Amino acid sequence: MTDRSSSLDSAGPLRLGVTGATGRMGRVVLATAVERPDCDVVFAVNRSPASDAVEGVEIEPAVAFDALIADREPHAVVDFTGAGAAVDYAVTCAEEGVPFVTGTTGMDETQLDRLCEASESVPVLHASNFSRGVAVLDELLAEAVRRLPDYDIELVETHHSGKRDAPSGTTTRLLATLESAHPGEDEIPDRVHGREGDAPREPGEIGVHSVRAGAIAGEHEILLAGNHEEIRLCHRAGDRGVFAAGALDAAAWLAGRDPGWYDFREVIDA
Repeated sequence: MTDRSSSLDSAGPLRLGVTGATGRMGRVVLATAVERPDCDVVFAVNRSPASDAVEGVEIEPAVAFDALIADREPHAVVDFTGAGAAVDYAVTCAEEGVPFVTGTTGMDETQLDRLCEASESVPVLHASNFSRGVAVLDELLAEAVRRLPDYDIELVETHHSGKRDAPSGTTTRLLATLESAHPGEDEIPDRVHGREGDAPREPGEIGVHSVRAGAIAGEHEILLAGNHEEIRLCHRAGDRGVFAAGALDAAAWLAGRDPGWYDFREVIDA
């Protein structure tokens, strides 16, 4: 393994590799990166056989990823692809000593295990959402559930029509927060996905509803209701640039760090 994670010059721009460069998020990552003086995109790849340049950046075939890592020497790679592709890229980065940032969701347990294995060799940061606002929402949600443990909870998430995983990775993270905030294992709510027919709310459950429509970047709303009152915690992303900016912040923060598994909260708390 070649160690390049320590090559970051704090006085110079972040040398960045981008995967999934022609996807919804990949395009926004490139558009955001080329506007930032602290970023220098040294390569961008996509699995499509042929792709036009994006934001003036040449898109190269994903089969050249290994060679590009060796030739261009990025300080970090930012990935928004599919579960299998993201793991493959992470393994290569681990072999070549390149920090890896991914916002790819929908991974199964085996894929997550392989991603964790990569973090034994290089710093890896995996986040279901790179919005600073969502990170704060997560903290507020935990506090609300601890203080209002008997309130009914419903979570509605809305994304664009092409979103593959349901519920979204962000919703899964929020659900984990809801469950961990309850004081004991016996009180962990059951997840009920949607309702149909004779389906009144049962005690100790969380309603989960996934909406897919149009080009919506991402909305998450949590309703807590009880004691003749309700609280709604909501986050709406107006543009995917929110997530791209967070991923680039994460890449700049991660470059040069020791191997390990990192959380986006560490980036925004820095």
